[in-house]
Amino acid sequence: MTRRQKYPPIEIFNHGILDVGDGHRIYFEECGNPQGKPAIFVHGGPGVPSDEGHRCYFDPKVYRIILFHQRGCGKSTPFASLESNTTWDLVSDMEKIREHLKVQKWLVFGGSWGSTLSLTYTIKHPERVSELIVRGIFLCRKQDLDWFYEGGASAVFPDAWEEYLKVIPKEEHNNLIAAFHKRLNSDDKETQLKAAKAWSKWEGSTILLFPDENLKEEWVVDDFALAMARIENHYFTHKGFFDSSNWIIENIDKIQQAQIPGVIVHGRYDMCTPLYQGWELHKAWPEARMEIVPDSGHAASEGGIIDALIRATDAFRPG
Repeated sequence: MTRRQKYPPIEIFNHGILDVGDGHRIYFEECGNPQGKPAIFVHGGPGVPSDEGHRCYFDPKVYRIILFHQRGCGKSTPFASLESNTTWDLVSDMEKIREHLKVQKWLVFGGSWGSTLSLTYTIKHPERVSELIVRGIFLCRKQDLDWFYEGGASAVFPDAWEEYLKVIPKEEHNNLIAAFHKRLNSDDKETQLKAAKAWSKWEGSTILLFPDENLKEEWVVDDFALAMARIENHYFTHKGFFDSSNWIIENIDKIQQAQIPGVIVHGRYDMCTPLYQGWELHKAWPEARMEIVPDSGHAASEGGIIDALIRATDAFRPG
């Protein structure tokens, strides 16, 4: 079967900045069909903003596609701010965007951290979600964070791991998230940036089945790396701000009770958020269709992942 490709580039028809309180102003945009079925793209990171390519997972003839930049990143301000920046703030921001755009219900689509936030939003507001598509599932528990930031994935990427460790003294290797937190929040900008680039390069080195040197270089550009590393580390230091360690699985019944159609897409060789997380979600939510992509890692830009996601959004087209 021929794999689906993303839709061609799509121009926006509306964009703006929404004041959501707490000193934060959130960038949003709309593209596709203004009278179409609303769908919101929830980007990853946290701290990695959506881009033009993210518009193209939806048929622009039938979808009203909404994208936004989460607090502190991209075109949202203040830049790299950690103040009033929690999972619950982001859920509230999504509701404010929905209300501002006069959307009753929307398809929610998110990958990686975007899957975490999409699941959390849907659990809190199931009446506002028509369908849920999640990719590269990240449950944000201690074991999930330990795998990627404390040493698990180093078994597969020992060379990239050595680069990640270089900015942290050996005596602090027993808690790397905390060691990076100290440096990413240093008063010294050079210390911040050095730690941010190491953190971001590690992620950029591991998200693809076949690593891309160009991607790694893009992810160490100063502003991109700083927002991504500071905000990600902030969230992971606080275990996603959840009330319990397995909050998403413990509350998945809210989605089941609402009978929200769902699709789970996960790469077989995902080294950032290994497949066990997607499998645990599917076991807890068996009503969702799960697709394991046999030749992909973590990134939404890989061919098999693109194919699965496009087929998922096409399946939920109206009519």
